[in-house]
Amino acid sequence: MSPTSTPAATRRARKAGIAAFVGTTIEWYDFYVYATAAALVFGPLFFPSDDPLAETASAFATFAVAFLVRPLGGIIFGHVGDKLGRRVSLVITLLLMGVATVLVGLLPTYEDIGFLAPVLLIALRALQGLAVGGEWGGAVLMSVEHAPEKSKTFYGGFTQLGNPAGALLASGVFAIMSRFGDDFIIDGGWRIPFLLSIVLIGVGLWVRYRVEESPVFHEKVEGRKQSMPLAFALRANWLPILLGIGILPISTGGYYLATTFATAFATGEPIAMSEQLILDAMTVASFVEFLVTLPIAWLGDKWGRKNIMYIGLVTSVLTFAPFLLLMPGRVEPLVFLFASLVRIAMSATYAPIAAILAQMFRPQARYTSIALAYGVGAAIWAGFSPWFATQLVAWTGSVWSVIAMFTAMAIVAGICTRLAPQHSDEAPVTESFTPRTDTKANPLP
Repeated sequence: MSPTSTPAATRRARKAGIAAFVGTTIEWYDFYVYATAAALVFGPLFFPSDDPLAETASAFATFAVAFLVRPLGGIIFGHVGDKLGRRVSLVITLLLMGVATVLVGLLPTYEDIGFLAPVLLIALRALQGLAVGGEWGGAVLMSVEHAPEKSKTFYGGFTQLGNPAGALLASGVFAIMSRFGDDFIIDGGWRIPFLLSIVLIGVGLWVRYRVEESPVFHEKVEGRKQSMPLAFALRANWLPILLGIGILPISTGGYYLATTFATAFATGEPIAMSEQLILDAMTVASFVEFLVTLPIAWLGDKWGRKNIMYIGLVTSVLTFAPFLLLMPGRVEPLVFLFASLVRIAMSATYAPIAAILAQMFRPQARYTSIALAYGVGAAIWAGFSPWFATQLVAWTGSVWSVIAMFTAMAIVAGICTRLAPQHSDEAPVTESFTPRTDTKANPLP
């Protein structure tokens, strides 16, 4: 049977949640270090041009590469996770991400080796994408499947907590380095955050080896393994996969609009805000998001996951628009305030997403299904959002075009959230199983 609220079960759930938090923090740190470097220095270092906007667009294009390969990572590591277990897959993805990130920090630039530099950068970014494509789904399942039925949104929030923690570490390191001046970062300081990853990987591996395998995998998957989890997922879960993709525009793409694109928009022409100011604002915002993520996930178990999602979608639009519109004024307190308000609003779209997506799929081929939905959704919504937003500003000359795109993404997410099924892990697993459609966190018969 699935986990119940006994003290031993609660301890296992807490241990799994903490392991998911530590692992995803490291993975997202690696991911956001690249994103921050793409916004600040990768353009001139790897894609030199007479046009600063073209440099930034090229850097964001490499940023998108990781999202394009994330579905492939989901398929590969979803197969491993559905066949050999969630923990095995998670150890491999952590190692892969760490190696790719450290190698980025060792790369020579365009000035050193010419065209080969951006080629190698793109290849390593693709490896990061493969790792994240398999990481998130497995971490979600380890935390949610260990959790009691009534607390799945809360424990799923531990996985989501790794996102702001990783962003906090990444932007924090760059914010510290910015105090040594812009020349320090571009002259080699940008390598430091990438090389620091080697220490974090060791910590993450130690933590993950200490966690038991998911009880749902042992009890409901191990004896009913599919020879081809991908084929089963596409046959049995095709509709929830499509809905899962549609739920993610703000949770993934909107997040990068409010961070990566906003950083480039604020520091580029004609605003030319100081890098230190925007990095400090993003660091504070990441800390605020870190503080509110678990309380919001807890509310998801009390008020219903979907209800929290709806609140987040509406408030994200209402805070994102003024955040971009106030930047030309460069009023520092307002920049800090709205950078944090946007992240609080988006936490309500991100904190419950782990439990929402996990409970959309039956246990068989669940890893493959959730990884595929998240990977494809991230590729569509997040991979190109910073690049497309940059192009929209260039085409229209107005940031209102980006606000309109953000609003449309929120509407799509709201519709798909409304249609998304939810089911209980306490229900028996059958080939013809039909998911429940309850929106509460504890939909018991």
